[in-house]
Amino acid sequence: MPITKGFQALVDEAMAEVKTYSVAEAKAKLADPKVQMVDIRDVRELAAGTVVGAFHAPRGMLEFWVDPASPYHKPLFADESREFILFCGAGWRSALATKTLQDMGMSNVAHIDGGYTEWVKQGAPTETLEERKAKKGA
Repeated sequence: MPITKGFQALVDEAMAEVKTYSVAEAKAKLADPKVQMVDIRDVRELAAGTVVGAFHAPRGMLEFWVDPASPYHKPLFADESREFILFCGAGWRSALATKTLQDMGMSNVAHIDGGYTEWVKQGAPTETLEERKAKKGA
């Protein structure tokens, strides 16, 4: 069966409907306690590091972790006073994920243009998993 709508068309449609922050805009929100960065990349991608303070919610589990009716629900996502800013490697998966969360009824969600790749390129703060573990142990 031929593909009638490719990934790029899906991403373009999502981008037209979601809030997108530049790296600079997202970085400016890092200190805000009402903002939660959400890394939706695959666990194997985390070896390269992540945004400081980001919560890891793998793309494959995101809808289940967000929905209170799911047995996999994470209470973090029930906090309607927070803004959740998603990111992936390049901004494609996060655009699709942000659109999906909007479709589920969330209005407090956005994503980062260019994803983690652009975040690193612009020198925004990152941490390795080892650095995060050391901070929690301190």
